[in-house]
Amino acid sequence: MSQPQFRVALRGEAILTHPRFNKGTAFTTAERQAFGLTGKLPYRINSLDEQCQRAYDQLQSQTTDIGKNSFLQSMKDQNWVLFYSLLTRHLRELIPIIYTPTEAEAIANYSHLFRRSEGLYLTFPNRDSMEEDFLEATKGNSIDLFVSSDAEAILGIGDQGVGISAAKSVIYTLIGGIDPSKAFAVTLDVGTNNESLLNDPLYVGWPHERIRGKEYDDFVDKFVQLVRKHFPHSLLHFEDYGVTNAQRLLQRYRDTHAVFNDDIQGTGAVTLSTLMAAIGVTKSKLCDQRIIIYGAGSAGLGITKQLRDAMVSLDKISVEEANQKFWLVDKHGLIRESLPDVREDLKEYVRKDSEWEEIQAQGDSNGEIKLLEVVKKVKPTVMIGTSTHAGGFTREIIEAMAAKCDRPIIFPLSNPSKLVEVDPKDANDWTKGKALLATGSPFPPAKMPDGKDYIIAECNNALIYPGLGFGAMISHSRIMTDTMIIAGARRLASLSPALTNPDDALLPDFGDAPSINFEVAVAVAEQAIEEGSAGVDWMKEEVREKAKEKLWRPIYGEYVFDEDGEK
Repeated sequence: MSQPQFRVALRGEAILTHPRFNKGTAFTTAERQAFGLTGKLPYRINSLDEQCQRAYDQLQSQTTDIGKNSFLQSMKDQNWVLFYSLLTRHLRELIPIIYTPTEAEAIANYSHLFRRSEGLYLTFPNRDSMEEDFLEATKGNSIDLFVSSDAEAILGIGDQGVGISAAKSVIYTLIGGIDPSKAFAVTLDVGTNNESLLNDPLYVGWPHERIRGKEYDDFVDKFVQLVRKHFPHSLLHFEDYGVTNAQRLLQRYRDTHAVFNDDIQGTGAVTLSTLMAAIGVTKSKLCDQRIIIYGAGSAGLGITKQLRDAMVSLDKISVEEANQKFWLVDKHGLIRESLPDVREDLKEYVRKDSEWEEIQAQGDSNGEIKLLEVVKKVKPTVMIGTSTHAGGFTREIIEAMAAKCDRPIIFPLSNPSKLVEVDPKDANDWTKGKALLATGSPFPPAKMPDGKDYIIAECNNALIYPGLGFGAMISHSRIMTDTMIIAGARRLASLSPALTNPDDALLPDFGDAPSINFEVAVAVAEQAIEEGSAGVDWMKEEVREKAKEKLWRPIYGEYVFDEDGEK
């Protein structure tokens, strides 16, 4: 791989403390002389491979996952190339340390672990200076990606007030190939309703209850308009927004800027890919499925919308007909007409009470229609769990589904693994190996009746969202369309091992995530060009080579000192 050349204006301590340009002991003799480093570094020049070995040895001395997370964060603050190169070499092992599930613990302890600020903090009391603060933080930078969060719905731990969304942009670089200098994390601090944080004297955020309503909307809108004004070709990623805001904000801005919500669209896209692989095994169509969604929050609704839109796009049925393929169940039972206070974003999927009169008459005194009753009546082909209700898919429910379905498709997606709706091993056993399975967290293989291992696909957003984002960025797409997301999902599904061996995993191995996401990105950019939403003048046939040119790789460049160079 050829070594890129950079003209750099930094010298001495300035370059050694700049994570983008620091090489540590890998600076060459000529570079040490040119940048005033000869006396600031030990004599021996190390290769990147040697540095990675040293760093990995140091990492192993950490005895806890949160300790390893802190060590890696410190490395990222010092040397981007070394940080990403180490992660690339140990991808499967270290993703759970820098991302789900350990990152949630790091965010929960953010104020107590705080050492150095990263990205941009936009705080409600300072809203009048937002543009000045935004421009000060971004001046001189060419930014392709903003990852923003108000930290109201951190996976598995809820409202954390201030929790920088840097882990998401790390995955964009590590797996998607996005230049880290072009990615920017933004915290929108609008307060917190977490009493433990409000009462914590070390809490670093604004110690005030969350603002709501017009004040919240105006604050978020001011930020979005700054992104649109100053970086019109960037992708704006919404992360960990609460259920009352996530879908609403996505709908508000999706037609005016390239915006993306991973909790909604990323989860929906990777689930669509997994389901497309499963129906490739069952030789059926999306619109043939009867789908139960257990858990009607942002993730469950995002999956429902994504699958519904794919039916409309690929199978050419109406939205109304596609809506009738879904039964949504939450903690109050089946979502139906007579339930009070049904959220506006769920109303398309509300089932008629008249369909359930007989069951309702036989049901509990509170009138709930529970999951087992829905399974028995609907005879689903697909059951997806996003409820965080551990064990919610009981043996009776799984067996009832399998009794009426040759190859039941069961995706218990809740994270972390302790909250999964059913252990995939149990689902495999209870269906006598007939189930097609995927989970949201990694699980060991299950045993088939013939003694062979059945690899449980990990329905992990990181298999697709970096590629979706990279495809939108390199094509300078003005918006992120549903058809671009579907194109990426179809490309991922086409790479399923199960399409060549029905008893193999429904998704590719996570260790191949970088090459998988590259294919997703190519498909997204091709679709953007085809439908006219791209801002580049490429031909579709050029996309693959153009995408290769845009990939950022963790290798050291050759530096030449230039007072007018990069800083």
